[in-house]
Amino acid sequence: MRCDEMVMKMMMAQGEKDPKHTSRVVLVKRIIMKHDSPVQQGIGKPSVYHAVVVIFLEFFAWGLLTTPMLTVLHETFPKHTFLINGLIQGVKGLLSFMSAPLIGALSDVWGRRSFLLVTVFFTCAPIPLMRLSPWWYFAMISVSGAFSVTFSVIFAYIADVTDVRERSTAYGLVSATFAASLVTSPAIGAYLSASYGDNLVVLVATLIALADICFILLAVPESLPDKMRLNTWGAPISWEQADPFASLRKVGQDTTVLLICITVFLSYLPEAGQYSSFFLYLRQVINFSPKTIAVFIGVVGILSILAQTLF
Repeated sequence: MRCDEMVMKMMMAQGEKDPKHTSRVVLVKRIIMKHDSPVQQGIGKPSVYHAVVVIFLEFFAWGLLTTPMLTVLHETFPKHTFLINGLIQGVKGLLSFMSAPLIGALSDVWGRRSFLLVTVFFTCAPIPLMRLSPWWYFAMISVSGAFSVTFSVIFAYIADVTDVRERSTAYGLVSATFAASLVTSPAIGAYLSASYGDNLVVLVATLIALADICFILLAVPESLPDKMRLNTWGAPISWEQADPFASLRKVGQDTTVLLICITVFLSYLPEAGQYSSFFLYLRQVINFSPKTIAVFIGVVGILSILAQTLF
């Protein structure tokens, strides 16, 4: 039983014995009702489409920076371009692995909306630094890995608003949206960079990131009902919930889950390595032009959309 309910019932019992306390019971009931009534945030009911817009805007902003980022990376670290790129992506991935369980556990307590805002804000925070200070830009990309778990929060958001039968389709839609954001954004970024310079590309990407943050603040409703939350603000989080290695230990307890995890790990291991360095390889080794790289990314994105939506 909740503490406020206990207080209300105790005072009701006291009011039955002493009529003078009746007004206090009514007052307490009114305060509790006012306190418990949720304040409507966002536009409409939480849906998959809210999640889709958040993902699209975030990765569209980063997709615009594909060509400028390759140029800045090579100019800043001309002799160790691939090594530094690997270190940046490695540190970012490690921090994401360490922080994902904690952010997931906190979102179970405080709701998804707050952590969508946090993850998108810190993931996009390095964007304006590209032209201000390349060193700080790449350093912030590495550190931002601690919050670069937007997909984890998005998938939790979708789980809140869909039933089991719709969930696979919804996950596929989000993955297809991620691919769709990369179909046109690198080409647009390459065109703007060639025509107007990298400063405009960074400005446009920053504005789109700000639009994503404003969309979360103004339009995205909370998906996790109050009754589903573990507790209220300030609820304790156990170390086991925040420990990334605890999840790995639990994997071995179920053979099916273990096999699925091994399959996913072996699938993403080469893909992650390729994704982190492939565009740099095309630019620096094979000497692809920015336009050719953009076309290549667009073709891959279209094929990915077809695979995610149809299969």
